Amino acid sequence: MTAVAPRPAATTVRASEAIDPGDDLAFTVELAERAGKLLAERYEKVERIDHKSAKDVVTEVDHLSEQLIIDAIRAAHPSDGIVAEESGEHSAAAGHAPTAGVGRAWVIDPLDGTINYANGIPFFCVSIALVEGGRPIVGVIHDPIRAETFAASEDGPATIDGRPISASIKDKLSDFVVSMALSGPAVVSRARSVRNAIRVSRSMGSAALALAYVGNGRFDAFVQQGGLSSWDIAAAGLIAERAGATVTNLAGDSWFDVSRKPRSIGVLAAPAAHHPELLQLVARRTVRNGN
Repeated sequence: MTAVAPRPAATTVRASEAIDPGDDLAFTVELAERAGKLLAERYEKVERIDHKSAKDVVTEVDHLSEQLIIDAIRAAHPSDGIVAEESGEHSAAAGHAPTAGVGRAWVIDPLDGTINYANGIPFFCVSIALVEGGRPIVGVIHDPIRAETFAASEDGPATIDGRPISASIKDKLSDFVVSMALSGPAVVSRARSVRNAIRVSRSMGSAALALAYVGNGRFDAFVQQGGLSSWDIAAAGLIAERAGATVTNLAGDSWFDVSRKPRSIGVLAAPAAHHPELLQLVARRTVRNGN
């Protein structure tokens, strides 16, 4: 499939000289915003769309954004490992794999919501997380269409454009708007059970951005059963968690494991008061398999 729009002017993708590498959060915010600028410049001007699988695509903008991010990380933090959606694993200088849970590794989704992006649907983002010892310690989600940046660190608040945010404080589950994508056994009845308990469900096409929205209550909860990769959730899960949401996998256990295979992760993020009930509704009549 090829778009007919003329090719835009070339965008520089050299590593950043302006980003201060000494502050991991500031570095990540500025880097995500630079990648987002590239996405915005080429939005609705995509020249090439390739099929990664029967239902997934990649554009030249995915690759350009990822290269910009990797170049900047390599320039500022040459000894760190990298896990990137398009180019895979880049081992740390010490030689260990970035998925080993040892040392520092950057987990990158250069364009989450590629199908939306390729079709002119304005719901996509850049996701960058820094993982240390197997745990996200910095997470940034940048939405170039709304010019919004969600960010968090392991010991600080979740923010949007520097302002603290918090997860939903709604009293009733029946008032919840939930980002939901279920699969597996009895999916129809389980989805019906959830929808009967909440106000409405939505599926927006960018898991990272939808999960980040739990951080400021745009979505009261997020649930996706499988199909996610570490780069979808590393940044957004930390943001939701630091905003006060309870974040787990679909068995109620730890939500992040950098060693998990791509498309094998499920996540539930919700306010603490309603997380157990949602988890029970989602898991009803299923075999709990860690997803």
